[in-house]
Amino acid sequence: MIAETRAKLIAAARHAFGTVGYADASMDDFTAAAGLTRGALYHHFGDKKGLFQAVVKQIDTEMTGRLAEISARAPSLWQAVVDNWIAYIEMALEPEIQRIMFLDGPAVLGDISQWPDTNCCVMDLKNKLEALKAEGRLADVDPEAAARLINGASIHAATWIASSDTPEETSRKAVAGFRALLAGLYAGEIDPRANHS
Repeated sequence: MIAETRAKLIAAARHAFGTVGYADASMDDFTAAAGLTRGALYHHFGDKKGLFQAVVKQIDTEMTGRLAEISARAPSLWQAVVDNWIAYIEMALEPEIQRIMFLDGPAVLGDISQWPDTNCCVMDLKNKLEALKAEGRLADVDPEAAARLINGASIHAATWIASSDTPEETSRKAVAGFRALLAGLYAGEIDPRANHS
């Protein structure tokens, strides 16, 4: 029952946050949509912000799963890194992710680079860059520094897309610029068959 109640509240809140946004989402509306009371919301999440954090965590987990699948299809470790981070940026075009993760998320929860799960992403990328460096395929740069810079640039690019009046056009610019930045870190031949969307 506890898991079911939490799931109902998260689903109702996710719909509200994704359609009308955090500021305009009414606790009464999404507790009613879930067939529950405000008391249940307070019991499980503390407040509206706590529920928003749970929604962000759910979406972040889904994004991580999708990115892992994209990376797994890449023909090389370097291409896996490129495809993963480009896909992350392009997710800012998806309305729900755009609004919850990149517009309301920073406004409600603060700088994305300081979110608890972000450091896990940075450390995972650092490990991949260390492996590439050991293979002689990474420029002479500290892998952790490069990982943090790539992470920061991707967050900024995604936020730029999400807040743009012309997100599709902004995405094309951001992705092209990001590919060029990544290419500068690679100490090998870039595969001409790599996706240049």
